[in-house]
Amino acid sequence: MTDYEFIPLATKPSAKLCYSFHPPIGTTKPVLIVFVNGLGMPQTSWESVIARLRERPPSAGLPAMLTYDRYGLGQTTDRDPADADVADPMRGHDCLAVVRDLRQLLIQITFEKQGISDIDHVQLVFVCNSIGGALTRLYAQEYPGTVSGLLRLDSVLANSDFVSIYPDPDAPDFDASTLPAGVTIDAIREARAYMQRVFHPVNGSKEGLSRRNLCQLLPANDGPQLQGPGGRGPWVTVVGHEFVTFEGEFEGMGGAPPLLTRLYMNPYWHCFNEGLTDKDNGTGAEQGSTAGPGVRPFRPKRQSLPTLHQIRVPAHRHYG
Repeated sequence: MTDYEFIPLATKPSAKLCYSFHPPIGTTKPVLIVFVNGLGMPQTSWESVIARLRERPPSAGLPAMLTYDRYGLGQTTDRDPADADVADPMRGHDCLAVVRDLRQLLIQITFEKQGISDIDHVQLVFVCNSIGGALTRLYAQEYPGTVSGLLRLDSVLANSDFVSIYPDPDAPDFDASTLPAGVTIDAIREARAYMQRVFHPVNGSKEGLSRRNLCQLLPANDGPQLQGPGGRGPWVTVVGHEFVTFEGEFEGMGGAPPLLTRLYMNPYWHCFNEGLTDKDNGTGAEQGSTAGPGVRPFRPKRQSLPTLHQIRVPAHRHYG
């Protein structure tokens, strides 16, 4: 049974964040694996993953692990105090604000739970999905030299409006004769309308996190190159959704039919994932064996890591 605790940030003492901290097993190295949730995803979605890791820890030991709920998410019922006077509570703060809160949380947790007074002496490994992929990339950019590893599970398309995944039938240069067999203009219009209505960055969130400026914060999926400890990049593993399973999942949510997902969204997302891998230290973009985390940016149902090895890769290449 996971024990959850609450902590006020020193920078925002009027509200508390809910978190769970899991001590290391068989190692004393100053390492912390931090799980960062997708949009609307509570930290409880990581419970089964952590349970499996602790049941069968790697032979070299299992580092300490941390999960948490952002303001207004899951068991953190307090809203972000900085949003108190915003006109629209669904668009109260941006991803950079979340990153700065995460930094403060890590400073406090590593001191209280690991006895480390300087957060930069802790080797951080982020395991993230959906919007968590964008948040952790921003963290690594905002605090260079501090992130040792990133395991990205179907990161959100940070520099996309989602609508433009599909061709625009109203564009002056649109030529209907170039559409692939089986694709109709009506289907394209419906797919674009659905993306605009549900996933466009202008849409807010119940937790108050806005993506309106995310494409300005992260305009490119392949840069700038991240800097990890010691002047080298963090080790990066990117895992995407399994294509065929996702086609059915997405249609079941009310999204585009499988043919459109196969022709447009899956290739677009895979290309985005390829760019996320660090040029010098990446392990490449892999496909998950099920829809698994691939549907996380859209409909949270379950959370699982494809293999234990994918957490061990970024950790062990740095920590020996």
